[in-house]
Amino acid sequence: MKVAGLFAGIGGLEVGLANAGHETVLLSEIWQPARSVLEERYPEIPLPGDIASVRALPADTDIITAGFPCQDLSQAGRTAGIAGARSGLVGHIFRLLDQQPVPWVVLENVSFMLHLDKGRALRTLVEAFEERGYRWAYRVVNSLAFLPQRRERVIFLATKTDVNPSDVLFADEAAPPAFETTLDTHAHGFYWTEGVRGLGWAQDAIPTLKNGSTVGIASPPAILLPDGGVVTPDIRDAERLQGFSADWTQPAENTGRASLRWSLVGNAVTVPVAEWLGHRLGAPGSFDPSRDQALPKDGRWPKAARFDGSVRKAVAISTFPEFRERDPLTRFLQYPGKPLSERATRGFLSRTRKSTLRFPPGFIDALDRHLDTMEIASTQRSVLTIAAE
Repeated sequence: MKVAGLFAGIGGLEVGLANAGHETVLLSEIWQPARSVLEERYPEIPLPGDIASVRALPADTDIITAGFPCQDLSQAGRTAGIAGARSGLVGHIFRLLDQQPVPWVVLENVSFMLHLDKGRALRTLVEAFEERGYRWAYRVVNSLAFLPQRRERVIFLATKTDVNPSDVLFADEAAPPAFETTLDTHAHGFYWTEGVRGLGWAQDAIPTLKNGSTVGIASPPAILLPDGGVVTPDIRDAERLQGFSADWTQPAENTGRASLRWSLVGNAVTVPVAEWLGHRLGAPGSFDPSRDQALPKDGRWPKAARFDGSVRKAVAISTFPEFRERDPLTRFLQYPGKPLSERATRGFLSRTRKSTLRFPPGFIDALDRHLDTMEIASTQRSVLTIAAE
């Protein structure tokens, strides 16, 4: 099918769909660092900037994809809701659909949108699709099903075709294996920027890669390695943890700070999630209606739901459509990580000592040892500097 990618970012949805056999015919992205990536990776595809400047879609468009801005929906953002200045841009999708009713629409966003303002953001979306005669289904999908990154995102699918969107989104389910790890045998990811209210602890994986900031302040998670080292991953491994090839975002350095690559990766759609969806779009499975449940009465949305043209239903299904075997995180990583700095480690430990969180046995001791190592290295550098002078 022919894909028009709106709010394309660095092309995660489109790369995944292409891997499943679909063809991108249009990309729209306003942020120049992301545009630099798309210009390099898709030189033959039209690339308008601001979504407001897209007056019409290519006539043969079969699918609109849109990882529309989440800043007003995310728990870490402003939580202004669907009407916020950024997330409200999704209205341009409906403007284009009113001109040209495209058979399929794929949206992706943060799972927090299900709960924000008691579900008003998602309710606004589904009402807009229903008014236009679309059936829809959505499911929270965890990237951990495919890669060693725990990342939950809403995949929303709407259609005007005879295909039941539930046969696409709900045909697959897998039970992830139990993660039995120890600090001595496996790597563990965590947020070194936290330590008071949460940790983001991930066994043999990393917690969600965040988007940092648009001014280039990167905040990649830390990884405690089995040998006791504490590092942040190289940007090339961060790209791979999202399913891209290493250095996919390197072209962005031509138009901005290198650290902006972290924002691009953190904002991206995980490629194998989109690939799984693309395969199911080409070959729908079969939805089991016994999974249907009543929607919560408080207006909040469950992790999966559907609309069959007349009734909305919750769907009992996990966030794992499959579970792909993968190397342990220590072998997955191909590039040397950057040791967590003395300052960052000390700040993290200071916060943990003020918190009431319970930490895995041995974790704080490992961070204390890492701090000792970094302090010794800092002292040695100072001595060498003095000697050189």
